[in-house]
Amino acid sequence: MSTYIYGIVGSSYPDPPDGTRGIGEPPRPVRIVRCGELAALVSDAPADLRPTEAGLLAHQDVLSDAAALGAVLPMRFGSLAPDDEAALAVLAERADHYVERLRALDGKVEYNVRASHNERAVLHQVLAENPELRAMVEVDQLSGGGSPEQKLQLGERVSATVRAREAGDAVRVLRALEPTAEAVSAGPEGAAEPEGAGRLADISFLVHRDAALGFLSAVDELRSCEPHLDLRVRGPLPPYSFVDPGPAEPAG
Repeated sequence: MSTYIYGIVGSSYPDPPDGTRGIGEPPRPVRIVRCGELAALVSDAPADLRPTEAGLLAHQDVLSDAAALGAVLPMRFGSLAPDDEAALAVLAERADHYVERLRALDGKVEYNVRASHNERAVLHQVLAENPELRAMVEVDQLSGGGSPEQKLQLGERVSATVRAREAGDAVRVLRALEPTAEAVSAGPEGAAEPEGAGRLADISFLVHRDAALGFLSAVDELRSCEPHLDLRVRGPLPPYSFVDPGPAEPAG
């Protein structure tokens, strides 16, 4: 049976408490295997492993509980080795890299911030800052909307102005929060561009646990100063975006 790898920890990391369960149906018991300075949190892998919502949540729960006890390098969902011995061989092969990463991430957690526009608030702000555009909207309203072509032109003008505001607001979010973080990773899989309609930024911040309150205070201050921004924060999380697995990850 294949071995499922949740994450990598130091060899002094304690055994998982009795009853700790991971992925699968029924959930598989989580155990620890050790090799030199390193260890891996693993379980047996289900034969029908798929990235279901339940499986992803179980994977994350194991890592979140592990991170509460010490530094952990989270592996992506679906990281497999043929057996425990193969998992230990991976630890031995990449020992120097993993030990360095554990030391670098010790005491640090990840916060993910997704920023988007409050459409009504940003439209109000754009019109307040642009007298020419505001006058065009007022004339349009007084004339009952104008012709279809005029409506289209006005809509395109407003949309272009809002889009231009998006780029500046994305930079504003980064500059406001970056000073409280140890490192920054923009977007899923390190993507630099925002995703989805209205999404300004999807940024992960590596934050020392002792600085977490300062980071969250910076988020609150940004919300207060920029009420047209909708900021959604997830964390503290294991540092998924900052693992840097090296030349290759475990097969899976």
